[in-house]
Amino acid sequence: MSVIALALVAALQTTAAQTEEARIGAVLDQLNVASTAADTTAYFSLFTPDARFIGTDRTERWSMAQFRAFTEPYFAQGKGWTYTPSDRVITIADIDCRCVAWFDEQLANASYGATRGSGVLRLVDGQWKIEQYVLSFAIPNDASKDVVAVIAEHDAAAATAQDAAAVADQAKRD
Repeated sequence: MSVIALALVAALQTTAAQTEEARIGAVLDQLNVASTAADTTAYFSLFTPDARFIGTDRTERWSMAQFRAFTEPYFAQGKGWTYTPSDRVITIADIDCRCVAWFDEQLANASYGATRGSGVLRLVDGQWKIEQYVLSFAIPNDASKDVVAVIAEHDAAAATAQDAAAVADQAKRD
């Protein structure tokens, strides 16, 4: 094979990869548009049926049914959320099917400031669908000890409240 032919093949592969990355980026952009518009149908159509949404709270590991139940009351009132992406990196797995990709992106939100989105997409019947989405807070390293201390205080207070509730339940039974 000539050098020109090899260069042409490489260029076509690069263009195809850029096109797929653009399609994946469009799915993520559609997710942000749908959440801003509080459009339940459009929002959830971008996920696989067995997808997971992992939110900022440690209890927020939701199936799509659970996440939909959480979001529908907000969306029904026209209350969505807006995250503006920047610095997005998309990687398509170098496997034969070229059907798995992951991403990370910086997000800006009026309430939470700088956040991060990351996740996995899967090519399903020719369409990229979100398999997992993780929303996280970007905590500066020099603030991490303070944040960890706040979380520990929160956990201790929650444990104390649970213990008090258990004692009260036991007293009712006695």
